[in-house]
Amino acid sequence: EELVMRSWLFGSGEDTAREKGGTDSKSSSTAGGKPPIMILAVDSAHKSGTKWENVFKGSKIPECDRPIKVVQCGWDDFHVMADGPHTSTSCIINVRTEIGGVKRVITVKPDFVLIRNEVTALSHDNRNKLYGLMYANVPSVNSLSSIYMFCERPIVQGELNRLAKLHKGKGPDNEFLLVPQSYFASYQGFFYGNSFPAVVKVGSAHAGYGKMKVANHKDMEDFKSVLAVADKYCTAEPFIDGKYDLRIQKIGNKYRAFKRISVSGTWKTNTQSSHVEVIPLTKKYKFWADEAANMFGGLDILTVDAIHNAKDGKEYIMEVNGTSSGLLPTHQEEDDGHIRDLVLEKLNSIFGQQRELENAPTKK
Repeated sequence: EELVMRSWLFGSGEDTAREKGGTDSKSSSTAGGKPPIMILAVDSAHKSGTKWENVFKGSKIPECDRPIKVVQCGWDDFHVMADGPHTSTSCIINVRTEIGGVKRVITVKPDFVLIRNEVTALSHDNRNKLYGLMYANVPSVNSLSSIYMFCERPIVQGELNRLAKLHKGKGPDNEFLLVPQSYFASYQGFFYGNSFPAVVKVGSAHAGYGKMKVANHKDMEDFKSVLAVADKYCTAEPFIDGKYDLRIQKIGNKYRAFKRISVSGTWKTNTQSSHVEVIPLTKKYKFWADEAANMFGGLDILTVDAIHNAKDGKEYIMEVNGTSSGLLPTHQEEDDGHIRDLVLEKLNSIFGQQRELENAPTKK
């Protein structure tokens, strides 16, 4: 029956662990009989290049004697079933993964989830799977609730607007300067009243998709007609001729600051070739990252993207990215290690406390 269900989920052409003589991860345990702590890493390896099983290899939790097992896949490679508190197994996930060079479908009961891929993108929307993880209250990095909020760009911008108001007038090192942006729920009532050229962003697409530079009000009318067909919300803001871009990265208590200069000539500097260099972390950059880390109840992994305006010399925050923030290739191995340490710290706080409760003397 289980093999039939798996065939229905992923297609009859897939091998399963049981068919190949393997074991499901839900039944695996150590020689001592203690089951491993199961980490589900939602990170497509062919995109990021990171193999989390290797990153966590040899890792231990100081206050827990259970080993760690990592299963890695992308959003498209698993299905979720979740139950409430009436059962001991709150979340069961069928994962299509590669074991020993062979693709198989295994069943896992995750104790923790590390999410490094966008839930929604131009080609997919996996919020239903995120809802399943939230339904089961699976611990994660970043928090599942914050990942949910990051699915829509206006919600994130709303938090940035709140921070900008909170710190307005507190000095150059303690304020959030934002590009003046307007939100429109649809093409109806769309009226852009700021300066040109302008940048319009449709929906919550990433990596430069859904963004357009508009030269004047006549071209904006043309854009409005296209927006009517798309039937989505959009934002509009003045175009900033940037001398360079900035990215401030925070992973736990580890910071990095980068400067990016486009070498391709395109105004979308994050989509073409660019020169990136590490720069010192100033007081202002650290302030940005620390304040952004308080968004939506707390962000463990984040990046703040900003732009240096060539006209007025000021630096404006463009956006904040969460758990799926990309890492600079030259520092990725070290930063992956920081993410691992962050997860281990979370696991220790969870399972260390459980062990203390198990070893606590019972009251008579």
